[in-house]
Amino acid sequence: MKKLKSCGILMACMLLLVGCTLLSEEKVKLRDLDFTVLSEEKIPEQLMAVIEEKKAAPFHVTYTDNDNLYICVGYGEQETGGYSIAVDELYLTDSNIYAATSLLGPEASDKTTAVPSYPYIVIKTEYLEQTVTFE
Repeated sequence: MKKLKSCGILMACMLLLVGCTLLSEEKVKLRDLDFTVLSEEKIPEQLMAVIEEKKAAPFHVTYTDNDNLYICVGYGEQETGGYSIAVDELYLTDSNIYAATSLLGPEASDKTTAVPSYPYIVIKTEYLEQTVTFE
């Protein structure tokens, strides 16, 4: 009986360690991706239509034209204008593309309009098969 109890405790510890290893699996950056932030005039028409449809709420969209990958992040309706968006990271791992952006609010000294705005960013990069993960 004592041997069986010891085996049970050992098995529980092994399962716990395996679970911790799976949860702590690190994403290993293979390389940063080169990218361009597109102005509104350079966004493909089909993608622009999707953005217009979704811009009132926060969104994440990817689009490809088989030559390029477009990664879009929208922050939904904001009370005023004057916002900008920074690309914090865009990199490739063996299984995913990771994209991280930040919404930057207007400076206190900026003159902003009381008209709502819908800040979004469109990032153009090389076409890759990996799934985009937004952070």
